[in-house]
Amino acid sequence: MIERLRRKAFLPDSRKGLNIRFGIADTAQLLGCSTNRIRMAEEDGRLPAPPSGENGRRLGYTIEEVLHMRKVLDASPARAPKDTPAIIAVQNFKGGVGKSTVTTHLAHYFAVQGYRVLVVDCDSQATTTTLFGFNPHFNITREETLYPYLSIDPTQADLLYAVKNTPWPNVDLIPSNLELFDVEYELAASGADGQNVLAARFRKLKQGLIDLGRNYDVVILDPPPALGTISLAVMQAANSLLVPLAATTPDFCSTVQFLSMMDQVIEQLIEAGVIVEYNFVRLLCSKFDSGDPSHEMVRAIMEQSFGPALLPVPILESAEISHAALRMMTVYELEKPIGTSRTHKRCRSNLDEALGQVEQLVRQGWGRTQAIDEALLVNG
Repeated sequence: MIERLRRKAFLPDSRKGLNIRFGIADTAQLLGCSTNRIRMAEEDGRLPAPPSGENGRRLGYTIEEVLHMRKVLDASPARAPKDTPAIIAVQNFKGGVGKSTVTTHLAHYFAVQGYRVLVVDCDSQATTTTLFGFNPHFNITREETLYPYLSIDPTQADLLYAVKNTPWPNVDLIPSNLELFDVEYELAASGADGQNVLAARFRKLKQGLIDLGRNYDVVILDPPPALGTISLAVMQAANSLLVPLAATTPDFCSTVQFLSMMDQVIEQLIEAGVIVEYNFVRLLCSKFDSGDPSHEMVRAIMEQSFGPALLPVPILESAEISHAALRMMTVYELEKPIGTSRTHKRCRSNLDEALGQVEQLVRQGWGRTQAIDEALLVNG
Protein backbone atom coordinates (compact mmCIF):
# COMPACT_ATOMS: atom_id res chain seq x y z
CA MET A 1 0.00 0.00 0.00
CA ILE A 2 2.89 2.36 0.82
CA GLU A 3 4.43 1.56 -2.56
CA ARG A 4 1.15 2.34 -4.35
CA LEU A 5 0.95 5.69 -2.54
CA ARG A 6 4.58 6.40 -3.39
CA ARG A 7 4.05 5.66 -7.09
CA LYS A 8 0.92 7.78 -7.19
CA ALA A 9 2.73 10.68 -5.53
CA PHE A 10 5.77 10.58 -7.82
CA LEU A 11 4.28 9.87 -11.23
CA PRO A 12 5.35 9.72 -14.03
CA ASP A 13 8.78 8.28 -13.15
CA SER A 14 7.94 6.98 -9.64
CA ARG A 15 10.97 8.78 -8.23
CA LYS A 16 10.79 11.86 -6.10
CA GLY A 17 12.12 14.98 -7.75
CA LEU A 18 12.53 18.62 -6.81
CA ASN A 19 10.89 21.07 -9.18
CA ILE A 20 10.64 24.22 -7.08
CA ARG A 21 11.85 27.54 -8.49
CA PHE A 22 12.49 30.89 -6.85
CA GLY A 23 11.65 34.27 -8.39
CA ILE A 24 14.33 36.93 -8.44
CA ALA A 25 12.80 38.85 -5.50
CA ASP A 26 12.64 35.72 -3.31
CA THR A 27 16.16 34.76 -4.37
CA ALA A 28 17.52 38.19 -3.50
CA GLN A 29 15.88 37.95 -0.08
CA LEU A 30 17.45 34.51 0.51
CA LEU A 31 20.87 35.81 -0.52
CA GLY A 32 20.54 39.04 1.44
CA CYS A 33 21.23 41.20 -1.61
CA SER A 34 19.33 43.37 -4.08
CA THR A 35 17.72 42.13 -7.30
CA ASN A 36 19.97 44.66 -9.05
CA ARG A 37 23.07 42.83 -7.89
CA ILE A 38 21.75 39.57 -9.36
CA ARG A 39 20.84 41.20 -12.68
CA MET A 40 24.27 42.84 -12.93
CA ALA A 41 25.97 39.47 -12.32
CA GLU A 42 23.85 37.99 -15.12
CA GLU A 43 24.72 40.85 -17.46
CA ASP A 44 28.47 40.60 -16.87
CA GLY A 45 28.45 36.82 -17.31
CA ARG A 46 29.18 35.76 -13.73
CA LEU A 47 25.73 34.18 -13.48
CA PRO A 48 23.60 32.55 -16.20
CA ALA A 49 20.14 34.04 -16.70
CA PRO A 50 17.25 31.68 -15.91
CA PRO A 51 15.32 30.23 -18.87
CA SER A 52 12.09 31.82 -20.05
CA GLY A 53 8.75 30.13 -20.59
CA GLU A 54 6.60 30.17 -23.71
CA ASN A 55 5.12 33.50 -22.63
CA GLY A 56 8.60 35.03 -22.38
CA ARG A 57 8.55 35.32 -18.59
CA ARG A 58 11.52 34.10 -16.57
CA LEU A 59 10.83 30.72 -14.95
CA GLY A 60 12.89 31.46 -11.85
CA TYR A 61 15.91 29.75 -10.32
CA THR A 62 16.27 26.12 -9.24
CA ILE A 63 17.77 25.32 -5.83
CA GLU A 64 21.00 24.27 -7.60
CA GLU A 65 21.18 27.67 -9.30
CA VAL A 66 20.52 29.49 -6.02
CA LEU A 67 23.34 27.53 -4.35
CA HIS A 68 25.65 28.46 -7.24
CA MET A 69 24.63 32.10 -6.86
CA ARG A 70 25.59 31.96 -3.18
CA LYS A 71 29.12 30.93 -4.19
CA VAL A 72 29.46 33.56 -6.90
CA LEU A 73 28.04 36.37 -4.78
CA ASP A 74 29.75 35.24 -1.57
CA ALA A 75 26.41 34.74 0.18
CA SER A 76 26.91 31.31 1.74
CA PRO A 77 25.85 30.87 5.39
CA ALA A 78 28.11 27.82 5.80
CA ARG A 79 29.99 27.48 9.07
CA ALA A 80 33.69 28.29 9.25
CA PRO A 81 36.04 25.27 9.24
CA LYS A 82 36.70 25.69 12.97
CA ASP A 83 33.00 25.89 13.85
CA THR A 84 31.45 22.70 15.23
CA PRO A 85 28.59 21.30 13.13
CA ALA A 86 25.23 21.53 14.87
CA ILE A 87 24.05 17.98 15.67
CA ILE A 88 20.38 18.42 16.61
CA ALA A 89 18.27 15.60 18.05
CA VAL A 90 14.54 16.15 17.52
CA GLN A 91 13.27 14.10 20.44
CA ASN A 92 10.14 13.45 22.46
CA PHE A 93 9.16 10.09 23.91
CA LYS A 94 5.51 10.72 23.03
CA GLY A 95 4.42 9.86 19.50
CA GLY A 96 2.13 12.03 17.42
CA VAL A 97 3.81 15.35 18.28
CA GLY A 98 5.02 15.94 14.72
CA LYS A 99 8.61 14.81 15.33
CA SER A 100 9.28 13.55 11.80
CA THR A 101 7.36 16.47 10.27
CA VAL A 102 9.52 18.92 12.23
CA THR A 103 12.67 16.98 11.25
CA THR A 104 11.98 17.04 7.50
CA HIS A 105 10.74 20.64 7.42
CA LEU A 106 13.74 21.76 9.48
CA ALA A 107 16.08 19.99 7.05
CA HIS A 108 14.46 21.62 4.03
CA TYR A 109 14.35 25.02 5.73
CA PHE A 110 18.12 24.84 6.32
CA ALA A 111 18.57 23.66 2.72
CA VAL A 112 16.67 26.65 1.31
CA GLN A 113 18.85 28.93 3.46
CA GLY A 114 21.95 27.41 1.84
CA TYR A 115 23.33 25.09 4.55
CA ARG A 116 24.76 21.61 3.97
CA VAL A 117 22.45 19.22 5.83
CA LEU A 118 22.59 15.57 6.85
CA VAL A 119 19.44 13.87 8.18
CA VAL A 120 19.87 10.63 10.15
CA ASP A 121 16.73 8.54 10.56
CA CYS A 122 17.27 6.53 13.74
CA ASP A 123 13.64 5.44 14.09
CA SER A 124 12.74 1.96 12.81
CA GLN A 125 9.27 3.28 11.89
CA ALA A 126 11.16 5.21 9.17
CA THR A 127 8.64 8.04 8.72
CA THR A 128 11.40 10.50 7.86
CA THR A 129 12.85 8.08 5.30
CA THR A 130 9.40 7.80 3.71
CA LEU A 131 8.97 11.59 3.58
CA PHE A 132 12.27 11.79 1.68
CA GLY A 133 10.74 9.59 -1.03
CA PHE A 134 12.15 6.18 -0.12
CA ASN A 135 10.00 3.14 0.60
CA PRO A 136 11.71 1.65 3.69
CA HIS A 137 10.25 -1.79 2.91
CA PHE A 138 11.28 -1.99 -0.77
CA ASN A 139 14.10 0.53 -1.28
CA ILE A 140 16.11 0.19 1.94
CA THR A 141 17.90 -2.88 3.28
CA ARG A 142 19.21 -3.34 6.82
CA GLU A 143 22.76 -2.90 5.51
CA GLU A 144 21.88 0.64 4.37
CA THR A 145 20.75 1.77 7.85
CA LEU A 146 22.71 2.39 11.05
CA TYR A 147 22.55 -1.34 11.83
CA PRO A 148 25.94 -2.45 10.37
CA TYR A 149 27.62 0.30 12.37
CA LEU A 150 25.85 -0.11 15.73
CA SER A 151 25.24 -3.87 15.88
CA ILE A 152 27.06 -6.16 18.31
CA ASP A 153 29.08 -7.54 15.36
CA PRO A 154 29.60 -4.41 13.24
CA THR A 155 30.60 -4.71 9.59
CA GLN A 156 31.21 -0.98 9.04
CA ALA A 157 33.85 1.20 10.70
CA ASP A 158 32.34 4.55 9.70
CA LEU A 159 29.00 5.93 8.49
CA LEU A 160 29.93 6.91 4.93
CA TYR A 161 28.42 3.67 3.57
CA ALA A 162 24.89 4.72 4.63
CA VAL A 163 24.74 8.26 3.21
CA LYS A 164 22.23 8.64 0.38
CA ASN A 165 21.57 11.58 -1.92
CA THR A 166 18.12 13.14 -1.85
CA PRO A 167 16.34 15.35 -4.41
CA TRP A 168 17.88 18.32 -2.56
CA PRO A 169 21.48 18.87 -3.73
CA ASN A 170 22.58 20.04 -0.26
CA VAL A 171 20.65 17.48 1.84
CA ASP A 172 21.80 13.89 2.41
CA LEU A 173 20.03 11.13 4.30
CA ILE A 174 20.98 8.07 6.32
CA PRO A 175 17.76 6.06 6.01
CA SER A 176 16.05 3.59 8.31
CA ASN A 177 13.73 0.63 8.13
CA LEU A 178 12.07 -1.82 10.50
CA GLU A 179 15.17 -4.02 10.75
CA LEU A 180 17.08 -1.26 12.56
CA PHE A 181 15.09 -2.34 15.63
CA ASP A 182 17.34 -5.43 15.76
CA VAL A 183 19.97 -3.18 17.34
CA GLU A 184 17.66 -2.70 20.35
CA TYR A 185 17.36 -6.48 20.82
CA GLU A 186 21.07 -7.12 20.41
CA LEU A 187 22.17 -4.44 22.86
CA ALA A 188 19.47 -5.44 25.37
CA ALA A 189 20.71 -9.04 25.18
CA SER A 190 24.39 -8.15 25.48
CA GLY A 191 24.68 -10.01 28.78
CA ALA A 192 26.50 -9.18 31.98
CA ASP A 193 28.83 -6.81 30.17
CA GLY A 194 25.85 -4.86 28.84
CA GLN A 195 26.69 -1.52 30.43
CA ASN A 196 30.15 -1.43 28.88
CA VAL A 197 28.73 -2.47 25.49
CA LEU A 198 26.11 0.28 25.65
CA ALA A 199 28.64 2.93 26.64
CA ALA A 200 30.89 1.83 23.78
CA ARG A 201 28.00 2.08 21.29
CA PHE A 202 27.04 5.52 22.59
CA ARG A 203 30.58 6.78 22.08
CA LYS A 204 30.77 5.10 18.67
CA LEU A 205 27.65 6.80 17.31
CA LYS A 206 28.84 10.17 18.58
CA GLN A 207 32.28 9.74 17.03
CA GLY A 208 30.80 8.53 13.75
CA LEU A 209 28.53 11.57 13.52
CA ILE A 210 31.36 13.95 14.44
CA ASP A 211 33.55 12.45 11.69
CA LEU A 212 30.75 12.57 9.12
CA GLY A 213 29.59 16.00 10.28
CA ARG A 214 32.79 17.61 9.00
CA ASN A 215 31.15 17.60 5.56
CA TYR A 216 27.99 19.38 6.80
CA ASP A 217 26.82 22.46 8.63
CA VAL A 218 23.83 20.85 10.32
CA VAL A 219 23.12 17.22 11.24
CA ILE A 220 19.51 16.44 12.26
CA LEU A 221 18.74 13.21 14.13
CA ASP A 222 15.26 11.65 14.28
CA PRO A 223 15.33 9.09 17.13
CA PRO A 224 12.55 6.65 18.13
CA PRO A 225 9.75 8.01 20.34
CA ALA A 226 10.74 5.73 23.23
CA LEU A 227 13.44 5.38 25.86
CA GLY A 228 15.51 2.66 24.21
CA THR A 229 19.20 2.14 23.53
CA ILE A 230 19.09 3.97 20.18
CA SER A 231 17.32 6.96 21.75
CA LEU A 232 19.93 7.07 24.51
CA ALA A 233 22.74 6.88 21.97
CA VAL A 234 21.20 9.73 19.97
CA MET A 235 20.70 11.90 23.05
CA GLN A 236 24.37 11.43 23.89
CA ALA A 237 25.61 11.95 20.34
CA ALA A 238 23.76 15.23 19.81
CA ASN A 239 25.12 18.62 20.86
CA SER A 240 21.68 20.28 20.70
CA LEU A 241 18.18 19.13 21.61
CA LEU A 242 14.88 20.23 20.09
CA VAL A 243 11.71 18.90 21.78
CA PRO A 244 8.51 19.24 19.73
CA LEU A 245 5.21 19.08 21.62
CA ALA A 246 1.60 19.79 20.78
CA ALA A 247 -0.54 22.23 22.77
CA THR A 248 -2.71 19.58 24.43
CA THR A 249 -2.85 18.49 28.06
CA PRO A 250 -1.64 14.89 27.36
CA ASP A 251 1.30 16.19 25.30
CA PHE A 252 2.24 18.72 27.96
CA CYS A 253 2.11 16.12 30.76
CA SER A 254 4.04 13.60 28.65
CA THR A 255 6.73 16.15 27.84
CA VAL A 256 7.15 17.07 31.51
CA GLN A 257 7.65 13.35 32.25
CA PHE A 258 10.08 13.08 29.31
CA LEU A 259 12.19 15.97 30.61
CA SER A 260 12.19 14.54 34.13
CA MET A 261 13.16 11.10 32.85
CA MET A 262 15.82 12.61 30.60
CA ASP A 263 17.33 14.45 33.56
CA GLN A 264 17.66 11.16 35.47
CA VAL A 265 19.05 9.31 32.44
CA ILE A 266 21.69 11.99 31.78
CA GLU A 267 22.82 11.75 35.40
CA GLN A 268 23.20 7.97 35.01
CA LEU A 269 25.08 8.37 31.72
CA ILE A 270 27.48 10.85 33.33
CA GLU A 271 28.01 8.44 36.25
CA ALA A 272 28.87 5.76 33.67
CA GLY A 273 31.51 8.07 32.17
CA VAL A 274 29.46 9.08 29.13
CA ILE A 275 29.62 12.84 28.51
CA VAL A 276 26.37 14.64 27.61
CA GLU A 277 26.62 18.32 26.65
CA TYR A 278 24.15 20.49 24.74
CA ASN A 279 24.71 23.89 23.14
CA PHE A 280 20.98 24.47 23.49
CA VAL A 281 17.83 22.68 24.65
CA ARG A 282 14.57 24.15 23.37
CA LEU A 283 10.93 23.15 23.20
CA LEU A 284 8.95 23.88 20.04
CA CYS A 285 5.16 23.91 20.11
CA SER A 286 3.87 22.12 17.00
CA LYS A 287 0.39 21.61 15.56
CA PHE A 288 -0.79 24.79 17.28
CA ASP A 289 -4.32 26.00 16.47
CA SER A 290 -4.55 29.64 17.48
CA GLY A 291 -8.33 29.52 17.09
CA ASP A 292 -8.72 26.77 19.68
CA PRO A 293 -9.15 28.16 23.23
CA SER A 294 -7.80 24.93 24.75
CA HIS A 295 -4.59 25.27 22.71
CA GLU A 296 -4.22 28.87 23.86
CA MET A 297 -4.70 27.81 27.48
CA VAL A 298 -2.15 24.96 27.31
CA ARG A 299 0.37 27.18 25.51
CA ALA A 300 0.03 29.78 28.29
CA ILE A 301 0.80 27.02 30.82
CA MET A 302 3.82 25.99 28.70
CA GLU A 303 5.15 29.56 28.74
CA GLN A 304 4.78 29.74 32.53
CA SER A 305 6.39 26.32 33.02
CA PHE A 306 9.25 26.37 30.52
CA GLY A 307 9.96 30.10 30.25
CA PRO A 308 12.61 31.00 27.66
CA ALA A 309 13.28 27.31 26.96
CA LEU A 310 10.04 27.37 24.93
CA LEU A 311 10.59 28.95 21.53
CA PRO A 312 8.27 31.97 21.15
CA VAL A 313 6.88 31.13 17.68
CA PRO A 314 4.92 27.85 17.41
CA ILE A 315 4.35 25.81 14.23
CA LEU A 316 0.73 26.39 13.34
CA GLU A 317 -1.63 23.57 12.42
CA SER A 318 -2.11 23.85 8.65
CA ALA A 319 -3.90 21.82 6.00
CA GLU A 320 -1.00 22.66 3.68
CA ILE A 321 1.39 20.58 5.83
CA SER A 322 -1.07 17.66 5.88
CA HIS A 323 -1.70 17.84 2.14
CA ALA A 324 2.04 17.95 1.42
CA ALA A 325 2.62 14.92 3.68
CA LEU A 326 0.05 12.93 1.66
CA ARG A 327 2.33 13.51 -1.33
CA MET A 328 5.35 12.51 0.78
CA MET A 329 6.61 16.10 0.66
CA THR A 330 7.18 19.10 2.86
CA VAL A 331 5.74 22.54 2.23
CA TYR A 332 9.20 23.62 1.00
CA GLU A 333 8.97 21.11 -1.88
CA LEU A 334 5.62 22.25 -3.29
CA GLU A 335 5.80 23.86 -6.74
CA LYS A 336 2.47 25.57 -6.13
CA PRO A 337 -0.07 25.79 -3.31
CA ILE A 338 -2.25 22.76 -2.72
CA GLY A 339 -4.93 24.81 -0.98
CA THR A 340 -5.45 28.51 -1.46
CA SER A 341 -2.52 30.80 -2.16
CA ARG A 342 -3.28 32.66 1.07
CA THR A 343 -3.16 29.46 3.16
CA HIS A 344 0.13 28.44 1.55
CA LYS A 345 1.76 31.82 2.13
CA ARG A 346 0.62 31.91 5.75
CA CYS A 347 1.91 28.39 6.35
CA ARG A 348 5.25 29.03 4.65
CA SER A 349 5.74 32.31 6.48
CA ASN A 350 5.02 30.64 9.82
CA LEU A 351 7.43 27.77 9.11
CA ASP A 352 10.17 30.22 8.11
CA GLU A 353 9.68 32.18 11.33
CA ALA A 354 9.37 29.15 13.63
CA LEU A 355 12.30 27.20 12.15
CA GLY A 356 14.34 30.39 11.79
CA GLN A 357 14.47 30.42 15.60
CA VAL A 358 16.47 27.19 15.46
CA GLU A 359 18.76 28.61 12.78
CA GLN A 360 19.46 31.60 15.02
CA LEU A 361 20.44 29.28 17.90
CA VAL A 362 22.80 27.38 15.59
CA ARG A 363 24.41 30.59 14.36
CA GLN A 364 24.76 31.86 17.93
CA GLY A 365 26.73 28.69 18.65
CA TRP A 366 29.09 29.70 15.85
CA GLY A 367 29.30 33.26 17.18
CA ARG A 368 27.61 34.62 14.04
CA THR A 369 24.72 36.50 15.65
CA GLN A 370 24.31 38.56 18.76
CA ALA A 371 22.55 36.68 21.54
CA ILE A 372 19.01 37.84 22.24
CA ASP A 373 17.56 38.28 25.72
CA GLU A 374 15.14 35.35 25.45
CA ALA A 375 13.07 36.45 28.45
CA LEU A 376 12.33 39.71 26.64
CA LEU A 377 11.56 37.77 23.47
CA VAL A 378 9.06 35.49 25.25
CA ASN A 379 7.40 38.44 26.97
CA GLY A 380 7.16 40.40 23.75
